[in-house]
Order: sequence, then structure tokens, then C-alpha cells
Amino acid sequence: MNCTRPARTFFATAGLCALALTAGLAHAQSMVSVKGSTLNMRDGPGMNSSVLWELKRGYPLQVTKRQGSWLRVRDFEGDTGWVARSLTRKTPHHIVKAKVANVRSGPGTQSRIVGKAEYGEVLRTREKRAEWVRVDRDGGPDGWIAKRLLWGW
Repeated sequence: MNCTRPARTFFATAGLCALALTAGLAHAQSMVSVKGSTLNMRDGPGMNSSVLWELKRGYPLQVTKRQGSWLRVRDFEGDTGWVARSLTRKTPHHIVKAKVANVRSGPGTQSRIVGKAEYGEVLRTREKRAEWVRVDRDGGPDGWIAKRLLWGW
């Protein structure tokens, strides 16, 4: 390719901008889950900040910013707050975003329904196949749920 100097400069700048945007997007899309039995989501990065919500073990959160030992996060309803990084982990979980989700014996609508998961139920992610997620449930049968009914990773 025979480019003029201004064209090379433009393409180099455009490439760097694209790389920076991609890196920022990847950073913004990272996920964590609650490590202990409970975690306080706060309105600021610090123990003196007010508690907004108390989240249970496994609750999935999307990281939107890092500040020292604190993470700014967003939940499946779009609520935002801050959590201590040390109280999170990288264990994948999903949460039910539909009113009710069928839990099936296999990844497909032809598979038998073995239970129902309700809105806000936290599920341990075990496997993903195309548009289906295999989950473990506390107090209910394990199985497969359509990905479109869940939020998390």
C-alpha cells in the first residue's frame, strides 16, 4: 500500500484510538461476584460511606471503575455503588432477570422442565453453550436456563 505521510499518520492515530477504546471497553466489562456470605454496596469508596445494599454470596457485579482497593460496580438492575475488592472473586454467577425462568434438564426448549427459578435468584454458572447456561442452585434442582433470561457471566 502506497500511503502519503498524512494518510499514514491518520491510520496510525485511528488505530491507537481503536486500541484505547477496546482496552477501556474490556476493562469496563469485567465481572466479579460476592465472595463471603454478605457484602455491603456503598455510595462511595470507603468504610465511612453509606451502605446502599447488602448483597448475598455469589451476586454478580459488573466492574465500571477501580480506585485503590475499591471497585465501582453495577448490578443487573442498573444500580451502582462501591464494594471492597477483597470481598469479591472471579467465580462466575448469573442472576435471574425474568419474572420466572424454566430450569431444564438440557440446553434446549425440548428438554424437560425440572424446576423454576425466580427473579433475583443467584445461580452458580457451570457451563455455557450457545444460548444456554448450566447452573447450580441453592435449594432447587440444577439445570439449564436460556441465557436471555439471565444476567451475569
